Amino acid sequence: MTEAGSSQEARSLGRRLAIWAPIAAFAALAVIFIIRLEQGGDPSLIPSALIGRPAPATVLPPLEGLDRPGIDAADFAGKVTLVNVWASWCVPCREEHPILEKLATDKRINLVGINYKDKPANALGFLGQMGNPYAAVGVDEKGRSSIDWGVYGVPETFLVGRDGKIRFKFVGPLSDESLEKVLMPEIEKALAAS
Repeated sequence: MTEAGSSQEARSLGRRLAIWAPIAAFAALAVIFIIRLEQGGDPSLIPSALIGRPAPATVLPPLEGLDRPGIDAADFAGKVTLVNVWASWCVPCREEHPILEKLATDKRINLVGINYKDKPANALGFLGQMGNPYAAVGVDEKGRSSIDWGVYGVPETFLVGRDGKIRFKFVGPLSDESLEKVLMPEIEKALAAS
């Protein structure tokens, strides 16, 4: 075989690899995803390295124009607290908002919100339209505090026990089903703990 023929054959093989390698990688990931779903994998239960650790020492200013305080994690001590990370631009946050309104009626828990990378006017408009379930709202304009909490995206909800330690993390919008089957059992455990 000539040198030109060998070179042409190598280029042809390279082109085939460039086409088929990404397709094979995608197919492998799709198979893993399907297997995980079939085994009951729940993407809302992403593990957190913070479970069992003290909540980050978060101090956030209040949302201007709202008659609620900002957030100081020191205020969580002695209370079972739900920390909900939300934003006005977040469509799933709108979906879960009625669940938060329901949770706000449970006086055994302290519900606070971290407003994530949002414009104050938009956040105020969101709460004005949807209702304000939060006892406190802290503004995380740059998202740095949310990084300390290990936030992947919004909405995310953290359960902090009376001892100030993170007991549970829920990723994604809360629904009636996830509230009943997942979050409320965790809240009840936190309430029962000393």
